[in-house]
Amino acid sequence: MDSYDKLPDAEIKPVGKISIKFLDLGIKTFRGACDYVHNIKYGYNTNYEDKMIFFKEKKGTCTTKHAVIVGLAQELEIPLYKHVCVYKFTEEITTGVNEILKKFKIPYIPMTHCFLVYENYRFDLTEGNHNGKKKPIDDCIHAERVDPFISRKDEYLLFKKVLKEKILPSKEMEGIQEKTLLKARAKGIILLTNCILT
Repeated sequence: MDSYDKLPDAEIKPVGKISIKFLDLGIKTFRGACDYVHNIKYGYNTNYEDKMIFFKEKKGTCTTKHAVIVGLAQELEIPLYKHVCVYKFTEEITTGVNEILKKFKIPYIPMTHCFLVYENYRFDLTEGNHNGKKKPIDDCIHAERVDPFISRKDEYLLFKKVLKEKILPSKEMEGIQEKTLLKARAKGIILLTNCILT
């Protein structure tokens, strides 16, 4: 991912719900908002359908952290977008993945992540957070631009589409069934959750 100094900057004007919230917090610039979001605790939210849940709970994941920043960018007419990606989750990223891979006899666990895109630059405001990952997610099997507040259901449908069209037909996954990967993914989510809580 790219350095935060490549993020666009602009004065925050009170033009919508998100911009007003940042101004209420004393944050006056777009880059200042990005720094604020980056520095807020990493943690799972209780309601991903609530666009303001990040502010209410004072924590967020890649999903909610990037959603509020792209929501702010939209209000300020900054061409910065949220992309969802499917990546290969391995021991290199999180300690404990190898046990899951051995159990299910698979080379990696397909997982989803999201990041920001501005021009040719990519940013992850959760990089360096206590998010259970030892390294940034730089390589994706598939990535695409999405609505900043994409529903959990739509994100899962995107994941399933990538699973069917790109992952299952690949040489690496020859002979492996979809249900096996979905069970491994569930275990991977539990592993990440436990890493965050410790």
